[in-house]
Amino acid sequence: MSSEKKGPRSTIFDIDKEKNFPDWYGEICKVAELADIRYGVKGFTPFPPWSLMSMNNMFNILEEVLQRKDHLPMLFPTVIPESNLTKEAKHVEGFVPQVFWIQDIGDGEKLEERLALRPTSETAIYPMYSLWIRSWRDLPLKRYQRCSVFRSEVKSTRPFLRGREFLWIESHNVYATHDEVKAQVMEDLETTKEVITEDFGIPVMVFRRTQWDKFPGGLNTYAADTLMPDGKVIQLPSTHDLGDNFARAFDVKYLNENNETVYAWQTCYGPAVSRIFGAMIAVHGDNKGLRLPFKIAPYQIVVIPIFRGDTADAVLEYCENIQKTLRKAGFRVHIDMRDGTPGWKYNYWEMKGVPVRVEVGPRDLKGNKAVLFRRDTMERETIDIKDLKKEVSALGKDIDKNLRAAAEARFEGLIVDADSYGTIEDTLDKGKIARTPFCTTEMEGLSCADEIKDRTGGEVRGTRIDVEEKPDGVCVSCGKVATEIVYIARSY
Repeated sequence: MSSEKKGPRSTIFDIDKEKNFPDWYGEICKVAELADIRYGVKGFTPFPPWSLMSMNNMFNILEEVLQRKDHLPMLFPTVIPESNLTKEAKHVEGFVPQVFWIQDIGDGEKLEERLALRPTSETAIYPMYSLWIRSWRDLPLKRYQRCSVFRSEVKSTRPFLRGREFLWIESHNVYATHDEVKAQVMEDLETTKEVITEDFGIPVMVFRRTQWDKFPGGLNTYAADTLMPDGKVIQLPSTHDLGDNFARAFDVKYLNENNETVYAWQTCYGPAVSRIFGAMIAVHGDNKGLRLPFKIAPYQIVVIPIFRGDTADAVLEYCENIQKTLRKAGFRVHIDMRDGTPGWKYNYWEMKGVPVRVEVGPRDLKGNKAVLFRRDTMERETIDIKDLKKEVSALGKDIDKNLRAAAEARFEGLIVDADSYGTIEDTLDKGKIARTPFCTTEMEGLSCADEIKDRTGGEVRGTRIDVEEKPDGVCVSCGKVATEIVYIARSY
């Protein structure tokens, strides 16, 4: 419990995020107890309560939106028979190199068939869809599951951003027509904007990926990228138009209204919540640590009692009443009753990113007041206790609005026109995205994309779908007349 004597504020976390992002990120994951990399298996990381509680809140928001849009939850086994995984040729080619296999039982006994830890679940789910869908009356089918997936990343791993096991939601939908599939893709992109940007405060740019960078086995992939503090982009949710490719591979067909047996059309959508969490803490954090959105924080409000010995009971009772009032109003509230100075506790909860702090001492008690502190701007104000619920509610909304606005401000001036290797490299060196004429995003353009990556370190992220753009000029690599405007960035 806190003595009224505040004393000097010891520093718990102080790293310049903009100048030294890799160290900032690694240290905040450790100091804020978000992930513990000492587990002993590369890419597999325990998530302590603070990160898991945050991610659970993120999952809940996503699931509420999906269910509001008529997606229903389900859950499939973690393992996939090898015979299922290899049915769709392009899918196999894309995912099998990343698969973890189970083939032994106990003391060396072999399974009849190897089992894959799911890298993604199309090949687990669609054989069952072929049994569940019999008639046009069964469509549309909109389902999702919340689970872990496993991929053997060959690059260096980093908690949340790149691991061998990550937490996500995957939505798998079946329709009678390709037009309905295209409409579902647009709905997925709207969900991304609604949740990732409006709820989590992360601005994104949506690209149609190139044919060499699309989901293996699908027709087209549309993915949302955000910019990290080190000037690299990271992919957040992606949605995939699968056409009828998987339906043909897994025999997902139905009897239509004309009594004809036809193949269905499908989409899948994959928000990787653990990766989105990593991006969120990176985008919103500052030199003092985390700054969590009010909607996401495990504790939205922390109450700090400040007292002398003879005022302890009264101050604590006052704090408990504050907690009861705020909890009854639906807020997540915690009273810090630990030994330690108020100054140390202030630093601790600022590092943990709690959006609102309530400070209560004997003077506040006498005046029926409380001090509110907001983590995003580090500002304090004294309020009447009768206005507490109203003030906290308004403050929470303003904090989320402010975090989003600050993140979006970093997107201003982000895109630079570049029509030579020199200007592309200069743009990327400044942590920006190059907008460049390009020959084609069909497979024929892969060699040009590879040359751009070799010479600049940048990857072709795709073409914008939210603006109409007409190319002017020639491809920077091959010199052919450009048919697309593409965006190039360094990425995770």
